[in-house]
Amino acid sequence: MSPNQACKPGMPPIKAAQMQTQELRRPVGPQATPDPAPRARLAVFGASAALLGYGGFEMYGVLSLGGTTPLEWAMLGLFLITFAWIALAAVGAVAGFLILRSRDQGDAATGSGPLKLEAKGHTAVLVPCYNENPASVATAIEAMVHELDQYGANSGFDWCLLSDTRDPETALKEEEAVSLLRQRLGDKSRIYYRRRRVNTDRKSGNVAEFCRNWGSHYDYLLVLDADSLLSADVIIQLANRIDRDPNAGLIQTVPRLVGGTSLIARLQQFANAVYGPIIAAGLARWAGSEGNFWGHNAIIRRQAFMDACGLPQLKGRAPFGGTILSHDFVEAALLRRCGWKVIIADDLEGSYEESPPSIVDLAVRDRRWCQGNLQHSKVIGSRGFHWVNRFHLLTGIFSYLCSPLWFALILVGVMLALQAQYIRPEYFDSTFSLFPSWPRQDAPRAVRLFLLTMLVLLIPKILGIARVLMNASLRQRLGGTARTIGSMLVEILLSAAIAPIMMCVHCGAVFSTLMGGDSGWSPQRRDDGSLPWKQLFYRHRWHTVIGVALALVAWNNSPALLAWLSPAIFGLLLAAPLSALTASLKIGGWFQRRRILATAEELEEPSVLRTYRRLHPTIEAKLACMAPLEEHFSNSYLISRHEALTPKYEGTPFTAEEALARVKIMDAPNHRQALQWLSEKELDKVLLTPYLYRMLVGLAQSPTHQQQTKAG
Repeated sequence: MSPNQACKPGMPPIKAAQMQTQELRRPVGPQATPDPAPRARLAVFGASAALLGYGGFEMYGVLSLGGTTPLEWAMLGLFLITFAWIALAAVGAVAGFLILRSRDQGDAATGSGPLKLEAKGHTAVLVPCYNENPASVATAIEAMVHELDQYGANSGFDWCLLSDTRDPETALKEEEAVSLLRQRLGDKSRIYYRRRRVNTDRKSGNVAEFCRNWGSHYDYLLVLDADSLLSADVIIQLANRIDRDPNAGLIQTVPRLVGGTSLIARLQQFANAVYGPIIAAGLARWAGSEGNFWGHNAIIRRQAFMDACGLPQLKGRAPFGGTILSHDFVEAALLRRCGWKVIIADDLEGSYEESPPSIVDLAVRDRRWCQGNLQHSKVIGSRGFHWVNRFHLLTGIFSYLCSPLWFALILVGVMLALQAQYIRPEYFDSTFSLFPSWPRQDAPRAVRLFLLTMLVLLIPKILGIARVLMNASLRQRLGGTARTIGSMLVEILLSAAIAPIMMCVHCGAVFSTLMGGDSGWSPQRRDDGSLPWKQLFYRHRWHTVIGVALALVAWNNSPALLAWLSPAIFGLLLAAPLSALTASLKIGGWFQRRRILATAEELEEPSVLRTYRRLHPTIEAKLACMAPLEEHFSNSYLISRHEALTPKYEGTPFTAEEALARVKIMDAPNHRQALQWLSEKELDKVLLTPYLYRMLVGLAQSPTHQQQTKAG
């Protein structure tokens, strides 16, 4: 590779365009809003309402046998809210099961033609990253480019690594990764790189800044995450579908989880592979053109996005004000408000991402998601939103409020048991009667209601496994009948043990958000999620305390209450050991060798995953040989490359870090001393500010410094 090729600009020429900020409270003009799924919606919501009505009727019958107390009314209300959630999921799963069974039988009878890129529009593949492992990101890009090259489709796609990284050494390694990609791929594809000076509005601001400066070069945006991996089939079909449908604003794939080695990651992968498709198929059917956006592994019509999705700042301070964190749901609603279709393409297989490797990492991610979803309470009333988009926002809010409601339901049940034990009942009320009114509840009916609730809760799992067992190809891809059933039992038992922990995690996240806590923005761990035992006990201390308290109350009350609470008590008492067990790579490897919780992608690895595994060690080894930080500022090639890859921002505000960095560089006798004095934030500012960077380079190349280096 020639130096001129290596030092070419990070981005194409700026082609500025406006992305107007949307007014959420201002009415919009009338838009065509076709409703292609009225029957599916009527069937799903009607059946869910009927199931809820029956469950509520049974619960009222259980509680009202001897009159209804305020606590029993509270239990009935909490039951109705929480049962509505699982009823809708169950009915949606039934719909998805019927759709997939029909699709499975149809796939056996029909074939598909050769894959070809037919789209006339040009697509920018956006890979936003924030302090991620550059080797993993670069490997994923190269693997996808190689896959597309087999179909001669690379000319339709440009790859843009949009960095918000704030760690200076990681940022320099990103530059090394981009240079390596350009060298290895040559003319196969165009690789671009831009690192922002200020992380305004996090990921949504990262994509918006690209759109304003370079978006006009492209017709479509294929938005990925740092851990995303798409097959050539999915990439090409997404481009073809949005190109063929002029009314399509966004097409969202349903990502499969891959690459996990810890037990909790394998658990999520199996659930995602077996139960996920029927849930996604049901959702895609009743959502129709009012689908949702999950922030990545989706293709967007660039002009529609820029016209409709300029996100405003919410009034007030964090956590409810400021930047819209869960921007994807809102962007889908804004696109639909302007008449664009948002489609969930649940039939596309070959869209992949990774999962958190531990319960602790799940908790960190869910804390951020919790704040973003609760923040939607300030957006859900926006003018012009379709009712289905409002429902998506509501389900996002309720996905986190549901845990406090379940916990409240448990507490009310415990209070009813304590009331029966310690409070003397009123046998004779104010109405004259010869016979006492005994406090009663319908025990047989309560057992039937419990069984109904368990059935409704497990329907997605039962139907997911039923679909696999009814399809010989799917059974074989999951390791056979016996392994599939065994994996399902392991998943159900482990999920039941972990569920109380996650319930408390979500309760804590909701409480923290409501108390004004901000989740911050920390990078996600991708590989090893293990932690020392001391940290695990500290992180799960309150979960254990709650488990002990519930156990003592139940033990003191009755064996029946202890049995009723035993699943929650078991999970909470063993929170720290379960966290360690499920995060262990060694234990996860034991399950993997025995093909327990195996997925089709693990047993028969898709081509793009095989390519990734093959390339990753080589790329990681090459990036590990990068020159040390202090040598960067005296290497003319690295200096030229950095300056070529660094965008020139005009009119950016002068910051305190910039002022301090300037003073420290001016006072330092050599660049090594300057690097020791500069904080991480100050060095980051130096790398992104051309005149500061040149000052540090000049210090490294000064004659005095060179003499000191020779003398040393």
